[in-house]
Amino acid sequence: MDNEVVLNKLESLRRCLNRIQSKTPESYELLANDYDLQDIIVLNLERAIQTCVDIALHIISTQEINVPDTMSKAFFALTNAGLLNQETAERMAKAVGFRNTAVHAYQELDWQIIYSIITLRLDDFKAFAKQMYDLMEQQQPDKP
Repeated sequence: MDNEVVLNKLESLRRCLNRIQSKTPESYELLANDYDLQDIIVLNLERAIQTCVDIALHIISTQEINVPDTMSKAFFALTNAGLLNQETAERMAKAVGFRNTAVHAYQELDWQIIYSIITLRLDDFKAFAKQMYDLMEQQQPDKP
């Protein structure tokens, strides 16, 4: 695995999460009525999710792991290889489901669900990032 690639992607993830947090309004109603906030938040959620998928696929490509046929299965492939815990894989797979809806059916988004995601589920991304940092550290050669 190329740690520099992963580190750059983790930095992108951090920026997306910070942007979401800085723009999260105090209530669902404020989000539901502000189209600019909606665009900023959904775009950054999509980017965050895609970045996590990209990290997972990069790691898969450098290991002896079969490439999965869907984005959500990439997280389970890491779990099966002992590189990501099951709970995080399940949560990231759900995030991919949201991403697919956001990309393909933007007009049908439920802003209450999105508000719930941005106020309650951002730690899922942080858990994924932490496990990826830990993985890089484990795979570092021993230094004298």
